Amino acid sequence: MSEQSDVIAFLSSPAAFDGRGDIEIIETHGAIVFLCGNTALKLKRAVKYDYMDLSTVELRRLMLLREIELNAPQAPMIYRDVLPITKEDSGLALGGQGPTLDWVLRMWRFPAENEFEYIAARDELDDELAAATGAAVAAYHEAMPVIRREGDGLIKDILAELERVFAEFPEAAGTEQVGSWLTDVGTAFASAQPILAERGLDGHVRRAHGDLHLRNLVLIDGAPVLFDALEFDEELGTCDVLYDIAFLIMDLCHKGMAQQACRVLDTWLSEARGNEDAGLEALPLFLSVRAAIRAMVLLQTDAARKAPGASSEEIGAYLDLAREVLKPKQPVLVAVGGYSGSGKSVIAAKLAPTLGPMPGAVIVSSDLERKAGLPKQIHLPEAAYSEGRRGAVYQAMFERAETLLSAGHSVLLDATFINTTWRDEAANLAERAGVPFHGLWLDASEEILETRLRMRETGASDADVTVLRKQLQAPLGAMAWQRIDASKPVAEVLESAQSYLCEYHDSLQTAS
Repeated sequence: MSEQSDVIAFLSSPAAFDGRGDIEIIETHGAIVFLCGNTALKLKRAVKYDYMDLSTVELRRLMLLREIELNAPQAPMIYRDVLPITKEDSGLALGGQGPTLDWVLRMWRFPAENEFEYIAARDELDDELAAATGAAVAAYHEAMPVIRREGDGLIKDILAELERVFAEFPEAAGTEQVGSWLTDVGTAFASAQPILAERGLDGHVRRAHGDLHLRNLVLIDGAPVLFDALEFDEELGTCDVLYDIAFLIMDLCHKGMAQQACRVLDTWLSEARGNEDAGLEALPLFLSVRAAIRAMVLLQTDAARKAPGASSEEIGAYLDLAREVLKPKQPVLVAVGGYSGSGKSVIAAKLAPTLGPMPGAVIVSSDLERKAGLPKQIHLPEAAYSEGRRGAVYQAMFERAETLLSAGHSVLLDATFINTTWRDEAANLAERAGVPFHGLWLDASEEILETRLRMRETGASDADVTVLRKQLQAPLGAMAWQRIDASKPVAEVLESAQSYLCEYHDSLQTAS
């Protein structure tokens, strides 16, 4: 870094920002970002890793140009231009006419409090924002070009790289689990290799984001925006889209936000209209690799900052997660039924992260299935709720659930299930899939149900009091499912549901 000392001193001074002070500096293993006013200047570090070579001025310039090329189309409100740092008679300058010493990427600065890392820290990353994020990632992936090739090579290369880098820090604090993890992940990769190869040939590999964690998402004008896509290696940036979003899911789980991780995944899968469901078989491997990468990057960042051991606790936590997610967990099928207003969707969302493999069960909802491909706020005509259409919705739910269960993932069905036929079919589906089944029926009085529907805010359900009264007139038949008093507060209803499930299903996790 000594070769960049003059440039760093300049960018740390008011001279780089038209005389303005109060400069903030953010460091990573590959870059230093200087913030002042509404401007952000990003300098690539003069470093060379096995996977990233920034050792010359020209290589750093090319990487900055690639960075703006990748990101500006998706985030034009952030990315501006690439400028030289030049040596003038009066000293260093930004975009001057003298000899070029280095290059910076100039960006519009956004408020730090709008970064998802800070939003999450304030406990403001709610289900609605998580769902919007899943949709934003899905749109990002859809806009990226498909690269048809076998998809196992990238993960194989990454695992080899991780083994090499961890070997460079043989006794680093926090890395005690590395040896065990390498054994576990090698077994997991061997098992998943045919699936990864097939997914690549089937069109699931794209030139994706590549570095999709909470620090690379920001809320602008109320919408999630992806930025800082991986630019230094086209091989690393070209990956399975499930591996791409696995980084964000892992990051949320690492921060104890499994419910938000479930919402991100649910929405991303829903936007893919079933095309990604079968791929969940590879998700545990992808989550594990992503967690190990974060541990590796922290090791390298501490080394770059000359602060070895500074991140040892978090490194250990990432490696613990990398091992935990590879442990086999029994998938389960849970159905939550009840009349409109009984709180099915609320309870389903809170139960999902406690069920089966990480991050939790995928919610398959009749309301969302009925509106597949449409905005959830749109009000469907009465014909969409005919008996024939209702049967088609349930059938589509069961078919999707069967695919997800076959991929080793838990499923939570969210629908009224007033008809005995559909309750029986849910149990039959679990039997065919060879997984445990549990049906939960949420009970509440007509008065409570009507009050809740009148107070309901906009969402995927079109049900109102008129719909409820029609439901109540339909024969319910024999109820074999566990009945739960849903007139109580949500926390008590959830506790009752969890207590029942804990009696039968040993992979139930603790809800956050």
